[in-house]
Amino acid sequence: MGSMAEVYKPAEDTLLLLRHAERLVEGDVLEMGTGSGYIAIELSRLPRVRSVVGVDIDPKAVGMARNNALEAGVSDEVGFLESDLFQNLGDSRFNWILFNPPYLPSEGAIDELSWAGGGTGGELLMRFLSEAPPHLSPGGCILAVVSSQTNFDFEKAEQQYKTEVLEEVSLFFETLLCVVFVPSAFPEAEV
Repeated sequence: MGSMAEVYKPAEDTLLLLRHAERLVEGDVLEMGTGSGYIAIELSRLPRVRSVVGVDIDPKAVGMARNNALEAGVSDEVGFLESDLFQNLGDSRFNWILFNPPYLPSEGAIDELSWAGGGTGGELLMRFLSEAPPHLSPGGCILAVVSSQTNFDFEKAEQQYKTEVLEEVSLFFETLLCVVFVPSAFPEAEV
């Protein structure tokens, strides 16, 4: 894939999310925070996936993702869009929304879009979860990475979602969780 000097490079968290996404997703898929487009590109190759859209706030990431899709020969199967979370998605709805959010705590202004998740690291994920339900099709689910580096409030998230931790991966400096979030409004969704 293209040069990733300023765009988040696929790493352990990317592979964790992809491993479960390849097993679970179908229909229309949105990858929030697509970065290089690695996950969106891989998912666009699955026969049970109808469409894939990758979104990123960083125009450099969107450009790189488009180039990577072109190089991979899937530019007709996956689209990329610049957006601050759901801002530019209109009323689009998806069966699955994936997010490997920037999750490292940052002080003050966000100075690095690919890793800064707010004061505790979890603010961006909580904002995403609060904005996501109108963009899920009935029965739709969210698949996301949560890091022990954040102060993520599962109790608060569980006021709006049923959660299931699919896998925990312990690394040198953190533990990564791959979590399914099912909106309470869609109790019939199965993982």
